[in-house]
Amino acid sequence: MLNRDLIFSEKRSYRIQRHLLFWLTWWLYFGFLHALNPMLNNPGNPQMAFFINLPFSIVESLLLLIPQTVLAYPLMYFVLPRFIFPGKYLRAFLWTLVFLLICVVFNTFMVQQVNQKLITFLLPEKFHGHINRSPILSFYMGLLGSLKGTITGTSLAIAVKLVKHWYLKEQTNLKLLKENTESQLQLLTAQVHPHFLFNTLNNIYSRAQNESPATAKMIIELSHIMRYVLDEGKQTLVPLEKELQMITDYINLEKMRYDQKLDLRVSLPPGTDHIYIAPLLLLPFVENCFKHGASKMLHQPWINLKIELHELTLSMKLMNGKKISWHSHQNRKGTGIDNVKRRLELLYKNRYDLRIDEDEEVFVVNLTLELVQLNPSKPIAQPVNTQKEYV
Repeated sequence: MLNRDLIFSEKRSYRIQRHLLFWLTWWLYFGFLHALNPMLNNPGNPQMAFFINLPFSIVESLLLLIPQTVLAYPLMYFVLPRFIFPGKYLRAFLWTLVFLLICVVFNTFMVQQVNQKLITFLLPEKFHGHINRSPILSFYMGLLGSLKGTITGTSLAIAVKLVKHWYLKEQTNLKLLKENTESQLQLLTAQVHPHFLFNTLNNIYSRAQNESPATAKMIIELSHIMRYVLDEGKQTLVPLEKELQMITDYINLEKMRYDQKLDLRVSLPPGTDHIYIAPLLLLPFVENCFKHGASKMLHQPWINLKIELHELTLSMKLMNGKKISWHSHQNRKGTGIDNVKRRLELLYKNRYDLRIDEDEEVFVVNLTLELVQLNPSKPIAQPVNTQKEYV
């Protein structure tokens, strides 16, 4: 379990250990391998023994690690997530050439201007003969170090990152599949004779139209919500328009309980054509406002909901008053919000920002979400999850 965490965990401590272990291993391997080539270390004496070359090779290999990171980390944290994973291969190739050129220039500069001075300072005088290289040979060493050692080390680092990326992606898919399976099982358990349920609601609605129009309106709103949960809740994505309409129906149903006592302000965006969202993602926040906010306030309950849409970015700001309580933070926690947080992390990882702030009298939810726009004539696929991975 420890080895698995060291390789795949995203915790900062494991990531640092993983990086240090990788570069330590590569440094020692490169240093010992470099010591086997005495011709490059001291062309005037190609017969020098391996163990005589080793101290020089170890120190020089450590200094050569610095330029290698100039190529490795930009490729891992810039080129891979921005261009390779989205499939923009031409841009990835061009950026790779740019970083490779920077690495060659930097590595050549280090070999010619920095490494020799540092080695002279760090090693005893008997090893100084190794660094008596001509400018042409120093340039050749810098170029060779960039094209051989740097590319090899960077390739190994990228290989480790790709293995981790695909492993985490597979684990996310398995977790999402498990969540969907459990949700469908719960949904099937709840779908006990749905036709009977809706027929009964329709009969009650028909009678209530004459006897109590307000009750009839509540029944029809409840029917819309239940049908949405049963029919659309099992879908991967639903039109944003339907999700907002379901929230409207829920709010209309809730505000009937308060008559004119509830100060309710709702602003929803127009123009949501062909924009899709995971179903039942916003409702728990709205439900929480009524359950833990308005219903607990005896005087002047209020709720303010504002949802905006800027191209494919949805922004929701939800505020409500709340009863002052010493245990407000504990009372507010619930499975609904926790489930939404897990779904956001699974479905929209690195494509959402959720901030929940609470003080004595106000509860605020700020949610920003990157949605998708689909052609309704095509089958709906799983939402694209462009994850930002760490090595």
